[in-house]
Amino acid sequence: QERLVESGGGLVQAGDSLRLSCTASEGPLSLYTMAWFRQAPGKEREFLAAIIWNGATTDYADSVQDRFTISRNNARNRAYLQMNSLRPDDTAVYYCAAKRDIILRMRTYDYWGQGTQVTVSS
Repeated sequence: QERLVESGGGLVQAGDSLRLSCTASEGPLSLYTMAWFRQAPGKEREFLAAIIWNGATTDYADSVQDRFTISRNNARNRAYLQMNSLRPDDTAVYYCAAKRDIILRMRTYDYWGQGTQVTVSS
């Protein structure tokens, strides 16, 4: 059972940038397609971005593709979400997720982290 751990969340002001990081406690992340989701209070979990095992292909939600960038460094066993021009409505718990297949349009993931809180003040 893969265990994912997110870090990098916090309290920032509107317009700031933040980079989230995800690592795995058991196996190498290089085996997996990685993704980021978020869930705001009272809302459903929302897909943000995904990247296949070698970084060659990415997928983004329309709502964030101009501001967020997903990347990975398999040598460091980490996946990242760079978030720029943050807005108060980006406030949410952010989760990383992993799966074995590389079908990015399928947004069902097998392994999840506990989440990291991002709060954007106006």
